[in-house]
Amino acid sequence: MTTKTESARWSLPGIDEAPRDALRLQLEVYEETVLLRGFDADLSWVRTVSADAVAHAVTRHLGFSSGLLPKDALWWQQGETGQVVALWRPPRVWAVALQREAFKPPARLRLPMPGLVFVCSPGRAPWVYAARERPTDPEEQLFRAPAFNVFSDGRACPGTHRFPEEVDDIPESFFQSYFSGTGDTRNRSRRHPDDLHALWEELDGKSDYPLDDLVPQCTVAHALAATQGRRFR
Repeated sequence: MTTKTESARWSLPGIDEAPRDALRLQLEVYEETVLLRGFDADLSWVRTVSADAVAHAVTRHLGFSSGLLPKDALWWQQGETGQVVALWRPPRVWAVALQREAFKPPARLRLPMPGLVFVCSPGRAPWVYAARERPTDPEEQLFRAPAFNVFSDGRACPGTHRFPEEVDDIPESFFQSYFSGTGDTRNRSRRHPDDLHALWEELDGKSDYPLDDLVPQCTVAHALAATQGRRFR
């Protein structure tokens, strides 16, 4: 196969007749495939390449490092918006503020919570999941966080709360925010599937969370995929 190769001029200041820069490789991205086209003198060739091969070629000379991770880090990944760190917080009693009515002081509660997985990015609201124990396998079950201010898919709603740039501080910052009784709070409890308020009132002042009340959400593998913006297959 022969073809007349394209060429482009260099943009060099002060040089009017700079030689043309010959085209050697051309990457073509289509909806269903990626083609690499090469030009050598009057000959050209074309081959199909994978998106992974293109990504590897572009990034193989770049160094990635997580730096020192917090002691309770479960995993680290590079996402579309930057670094993502999953943090484990073991079961404990948290002090929370629940805004039951607008323009009135919030209710102050002390709630036992199960172990929680926070998937955090600097300055962003985390994804929050509950777990029976610290996860150690991608196929382990995660559960719905029994908390307000969390969407049904596990993402926290930031509202007006500003989360810190230091990811290790994000779980504590989540519980320092004002919780609102509005929004979709269904299916967070087996005993109170339609009334998260009732669950919190029942837990207030207790020391342990009833693990048999947790509602399944997804596996660790699903959470990894979701927080990277990918569909899990």
